[in-house]
Amino acid sequence: MSISFAQTQGDARIHGNGYYGFRLKSWGVGGGLEYFFADNFALMPSYTVLNPDVGNASNFSFDLRYYLTQGASQVYVMAGYSQTFQNTQPGVPGTKQNYVGGNMGVGAFIPFTDWVGLNTEFKFQSQFTQELGFKVGLAFPL
Repeated sequence: MSISFAQTQGDARIHGNGYYGFRLKSWGVGGGLEYFFADNFALMPSYTVLNPDVGNASNFSFDLRYYLTQGASQVYVMAGYSQTFQNTQPGVPGTKQNYVGGNMGVGAFIPFTDWVGLNTEFKFQSQFTQELGFKVGLAFPL
């Protein structure tokens, strides 16, 4: 399998990334698994652990990606489900919050070699603070 054309049915990539949210100025780290269920279409569940100023938070997303281009720069659009879990006072009952909503965004995958590539993404999440975030990380074919 050549990663530069990894957009065919049955292909998969594992992702590791860093995250930065522009509105809350929060950062995080996460990962996910991208699976191509049809040519140019992928499902991407991902989980990110966030580091807010107070407490702790995390985000789960389940996205549908459609790749517009192939080759050296693989540009995609995406939309999906997003759920953010937040605890503003860890250890204190009644402070956990759960926000559900949708998300949409654009991104690009740039293969470096047959076994690793760079993935970047801008994603807008509709729930809670309506956060616009940026992800950058590495992806490895399975």
